[in-house]
Amino acid sequence: MTRIDAKFAALKAEGKKAFVAYIMGGDPDVATSLAVMKGLPEAGVDVIELGMPFTDPMADGPTIQLAGQRALEGGMTMDKVLAMATEFRKGDDRTPIVLMGYYNPIYARGVDRFLAEAQAAGIDGLIVVDLPPEEDSELCLPAQAAGLNFIRLATPTTDDARLPKVLQNTSGFVYYVSITGITGAAAARAADVAPEVQRIKAQTDLPIIVGFGITTPDNARDIAGIADGCVVGSAIVKDIGAGKPVAEVLANVAALAAGAHSA
Repeated sequence: MTRIDAKFAALKAEGKKAFVAYIMGGDPDVATSLAVMKGLPEAGVDVIELGMPFTDPMADGPTIQLAGQRALEGGMTMDKVLAMATEFRKGDDRTPIVLMGYYNPIYARGVDRFLAEAQAAGIDGLIVVDLPPEEDSELCLPAQAAGLNFIRLATPTTDDARLPKVLQNTSGFVYYVSITGITGAAAARAADVAPEVQRIKAQTDLPIIVGFGITTPDNARDIAGIADGCVVGSAIVKDIGAGKPVAEVLANVAALAAGAHSA
């Protein structure tokens, strides 16, 4: 059982919904990003999604693209992202960390090396959005053999014919993308998302976590209320990008987490 599996089992036993927070590793610099990361659990975050900056982030909208650019311009590398996780683990051995990124840097590093280093750094799962199920032998299956969850995205365009393929090797949780498009592009609507969550639940026992377009505590509550939890990324990254103090960033995260947990 991974930390992700254990966290969702504990939340289910408590009757609570999950709150997942995304930050970009190294945005705007390692020290700030690590300070935010270390404060997330106390702010109510159940799972941390840690972005690996990449030059061509096709799933991400302008807010997260700019965060990636800031991180890369500041000298962020995969080594430094993994070092962030290693440092975080010195004070927290329980909060799950999911690395979110793209396959090119992993391929360039070598899958076996990357997985060994991710495991050593205390990473629990991967979201690699540009690897479809047809490419599971590239990373998904090796990751699961190494003890990491491989989390797949389902979207409004994932129809009933495609869904079983998407779910077949997914583990940890299913990330349902609430809108058609990129991160931060539109608001998620619970009324639109609810039937889609139920459609996916009919085919898997995994938790369904909804992301994209969640920006307020009320929105987090409404979306978490029709799923097993929610993910917030752009709203948090926007605060960091605006140069808000770490304490203010974390206070806003706490409000979002409280919204999700009130569902």
